[in-house]
Amino acid sequence: MAYTTINKSSDFFNTKLYSGTGSEHTISGVSFEPHMTWLKSRTNTQPHMLSDAVRGGSKQIYPNTGGAETSYSQYLKSFNSDGFVLGTDGGINASGQTYVSWNWKAGTTTGINTTGSTITPVSYSFNQTAGFSIIKYNGNSTSGAKVPHGLGVAPKMVITKKLTNNSNWVSYHAGVNGGSNPANYSITLNYNYAKDGEAYYWNNTAPDAVNFTLGNSGQVNDSSDYHIAYCFAEIPGYSKMGDFFGNGSASAGKFIYTGFKPKFIITKRDDSTSGGSWLIYDTARNTLNPADKVLSSSDSSDEAGWGYNFDIDILSNGFRIASGTTYTNVNNAHYIYYAVAEAPLVGTNGVTAKAR
Repeated sequence: MAYTTINKSSDFFNTKLYSGTGSEHTISGVSFEPHMTWLKSRTNTQPHMLSDAVRGGSKQIYPNTGGAETSYSQYLKSFNSDGFVLGTDGGINASGQTYVSWNWKAGTTTGINTTGSTITPVSYSFNQTAGFSIIKYNGNSTSGAKVPHGLGVAPKMVITKKLTNNSNWVSYHAGVNGGSNPANYSITLNYNYAKDGEAYYWNNTAPDAVNFTLGNSGQVNDSSDYHIAYCFAEIPGYSKMGDFFGNGSASAGKFIYTGFKPKFIITKRDDSTSGGSWLIYDTARNTLNPADKVLSSSDSSDEAGWGYNFDIDILSNGFRIASGTTYTNVNNAHYIYYAVAEAPLVGTNGVTAKAR
């Protein structure tokens, strides 16, 4: 049984749905001041948009593209104590359209451990309780460069993006290649690419309790550019990053144990470009099983554009693949995932997760 000191996962991560108005719009009910917010239209083909408090709320990057950071006041304008304020742009606030926001809390902006670091962050925000940090840094173009992440334990997922020039969202995940030497590989958030076995991303070195290590690739370690890194550590009972092999069956699909009822799940096939898109599920959009409403970080399509062929069942202690597509459950194909709890299996208040 998995345990956590977190009693309410909504204190650190929350999904908030909203409808657009076309006018400046305050979104409340997140339950905390977000430090990273990821927005996507559910009913229109529009880019994903991500803002964070380290770069400044009015600066945007786009998970489905390699485009540079932009600064536009009519997207997300600012964060507040219970949510955020939107401008009038139709990509995130068109009248008559519906949207989803995924929100993470960091918050500590001083005192990061830099033991062994060779790159000092420009700015940062971290939360060791929830296992999440945001690190802005300038690269040094040197293999073996070490950047502090602030989490106190080794992150199992690191997502990076160069800010002022086009580049892919180069990412590390501890489940890649079945968890065998995952730092020898990278994966890309904005494409359906298979794992990429190049040493110049992570220098074939897994993150440790203080730093993540970079190769000399200009996409993750350009001395003439700023980069942002989003780092995620596994917190038993609250979040989990892992991998599984498909079994090809929709009726008796693979069950993935997380130790909690998930409220947010991302999955990706990492051994093939065919069907390798990242699929995003959450219990705010999927209130009943099967969970069949998906969006993809590598695609701007709306929910209807993805159809209803990627079903999963979200259960009290994990999730079950309830479809047999190449994106979800090919026999012996390899998949990775990241999940956050809706209700921790056991918190200090003794509350257990319940199945729907």
